[in-house]
Amino acid sequence: MKLLDHVSISVRDLAKSRPFYLTVMAALDATVAYDQDDAMGFGERNLRRGDAHSYITIRQSPDAVPDSARHWCFRAETGQAVRNFDAAGLAAGGSDAGAPGLRSYHKHYYAAFLLDSDGNKIEAVCHHGDS
Repeated sequence: MKLLDHVSISVRDLAKSRPFYLTVMAALDATVAYDQDDAMGFGERNLRRGDAHSYITIRQSPDAVPDSARHWCFRAETGQAVRNFDAAGLAAGGSDAGAPGLRSYHKHYYAAFLLDSDGNKIEAVCHHGDS
């Protein structure tokens, strides 16, 4: 069962954050569902309905405030995808919040953490180790 339908990440300046999110999401093979002045979504196109469903939305908000206890984690199919996510995010202006590597959560938890320009923490994880 998929528990979440969608998530929104708030940023103060979408124009500034757009290149970062386009780059890290592309590294995870996510597609742009829509891109507007105040929001952009990543997900997949529903061919039966003919519309784009956004699973992750990056939304501009003047009230956006990072919280060190909150982060968003994206699945990566391989350890290489985790490394691609990390390298792409750093190249696009993100900050390192945890280099790619195995974590203690379980034996095969391979992840990397980044901060966007607003201090939002995002993660990519592969549950199959460094494959």
